Amino acid sequence: MLLLVGLGNPGARHVGNRHNIGFLAVQEIAKRHGIGPWRRRFAGVACEGPLGGARTLLLLPGTYMNESGRAVAEAAHFYKLSPADITVFHDEIDLPPAKVRVKIGGGIAGHNGLRSISEHIGNDYRRVRIGVGHPGVKELVHGYVLNDFAKAERPWVEALCDAIASNAELLAQGKDASFQNKVHLAMVAKGLGQTEPDDQTSDNNSK
Repeated sequence: MLLLVGLGNPGARHVGNRHNIGFLAVQEIAKRHGIGPWRRRFAGVACEGPLGGARTLLLLPGTYMNESGRAVAEAAHFYKLSPADITVFHDEIDLPPAKVRVKIGGGIAGHNGLRSISEHIGNDYRRVRIGVGHPGVKELVHGYVLNDFAKAERPWVEALCDAIASNAELLAQGKDASFQNKVHLAMVAKGLGQTEPDDQTSDNNSK
């Protein structure tokens, strides 16, 4: 069993927030691969189905971001999962918009959702870091991530979620570097990504 977790805040007013791109990505994975229906489970909503040959649970915590770990811990305990079985999709202000990086473990860089998850299950889970850019000043970060994507940003947000969903089976198979590169190439092909070669990391060992 694999657990894919999208991070975000619940409620209609947060749907389009930069902080909610983890929700958007995981919802698109469910849609693309016919996984559903969503049901209320584990202090959130979840659906289950096959992905890349693996039985997979998709989870959107129904708590606010800073309590995300509660939902993740409930699901992990129920299915007896280790951190190695868990992948978390989240917004990353330290990456340029539309850039994706995959890593296992590491710091939380002030992200309240990651902090909560690490407090509940430890730090050695996989993260799909989805770049949303930085407002330039630390004091503006809170408002920046809790604001909606600008109209001009929506094309890359939709294209990136589509590319993530299209290549999600690679994640399920542990091919992190291949996933990262395929997403990069898909964005370049749509004219929405940086054209320089993506840095490479070995599959199954993205740190």
